[in-house]
Amino acid sequence: MKRVIIMGAAGRDFHNFNVYFRDNPNYKVVAFTATQIPNIEGRRYPAKLAGKLYPKGIPIEPEENLRELIAEHNVDLVVFSYSDVSHQYVMERASWAMAAGADFMLLGPKSTQLKAKKPVISVTAVRTGSGKSQTTRRVADILRKHGKRVVVVRHPMPYGDLVKQECQRFASFKDLDRYECTIEEREEYEPHLARGTVVYAGVDYEKILRMAEREADVIVWDGGNNDFSFFVPDMTIVVADPLRAGHEVTYFPGHINLLLADVVVINKVDTASRAQVERVRENIRKFNPKAKIIEAASPIFVEDPSVIEGKRVLAIEDGPTLTHGEMPYGAATLAAEKYGAKELVDPRPYAVNSIAETFRKYPHIGKLLPAMGYGEEQIKDLAKTIKRTDCDAVIIGTPIDLKRLIKFDVPTTRVLYELQEIGHPTLEEVLEPLLD
Repeated sequence: MKRVIIMGAAGRDFHNFNVYFRDNPNYKVVAFTATQIPNIEGRRYPAKLAGKLYPKGIPIEPEENLRELIAEHNVDLVVFSYSDVSHQYVMERASWAMAAGADFMLLGPKSTQLKAKKPVISVTAVRTGSGKSQTTRRVADILRKHGKRVVVVRHPMPYGDLVKQECQRFASFKDLDRYECTIEEREEYEPHLARGTVVYAGVDYEKILRMAEREADVIVWDGGNNDFSFFVPDMTIVVADPLRAGHEVTYFPGHINLLLADVVVINKVDTASRAQVERVRENIRKFNPKAKIIEAASPIFVEDPSVIEGKRVLAIEDGPTLTHGEMPYGAATLAAEKYGAKELVDPRPYAVNSIAETFRKYPHIGKLLPAMGYGEEQIKDLAKTIKRTDCDAVIIGTPIDLKRLIKFDVPTTRVLYELQEIGHPTLEEVLEPLLD
């Protein structure tokens, strides 16, 4: 029996355990490690979900303790199970494991994908913040237009009570409150719910898949964190970001997505340079010449431009896009420029507690406020930081209406954006074989 540590971030790690290790007597998983997401270590993967081989569950430890854990538990194998990191980063962790005496392993699609009884369209990306969410919404809109019952299954974000989050179904905004969703969860679910699309997510994706099949003609896999699909797809759509040209071949597992793609959407062509777009196109042709290429834009507009014009504004951006997604700006920043803001106010002097720690951990963020909200305390820290910031107005660049969660003392306006294909082929044209 090999002793195993699974390196993760409360998502892919749990799925890999469930489908590959849970009932396998050849392995004993002694621990998960956790990173990327604040305050997810120090818990246990509960016995109720871990199966009969783990009556006490499995501890979740900080990743920085990996080498000590390998020694303490005489570990044979370390399994890397999270995403949106560079190839260099992955091999550094492999070096840590092997130098400590363990083998290092990556589990691919063949070992981890579940087979659905209904058609599956997978929408993934090469990096967090590429525009996958609006692409998923566009795909769902097209399917509904053609009379299909669509269910979206979202990549996991189980940061709370894992037993309660085993299999979640979201059909209304009330479900977001019922499941005590974080800001990060709301950012992904709320835009679908606003269109009347049912969303599933959670921990056990075998159970989730079987429930989703009951009410869907087509299942849309809404991938997160540039991970590859948990389900075997009938069509794989991958979104590339020319503002980070080159990352499509240097990040894990985004490069896998590129190699697997039936369709690659080069997004943001309205804000990227032609040279950046062409670099992405050249990499697609080099590594996956059979993939169909769609060019698209994500034009922005705001609810009330007068809130921005001539004002000193605080720009609130999508958290993961700025943090491990490494983007230096987002939709709120673009809206500030487009609608004539006088100044972007720097929130860093006003940041408190976990928000201040986020700025220390990700110094590239600069004069923007990431909408971090991985738990109740962090949402309180975000609200306090906003309240303390000396500004005339706030631009909300996250996909949700933060006014549902936070009271603002100054005028606010939301930035809205949807995918818009440019030229041919379009998504509707490439989806045609699945519409019959």
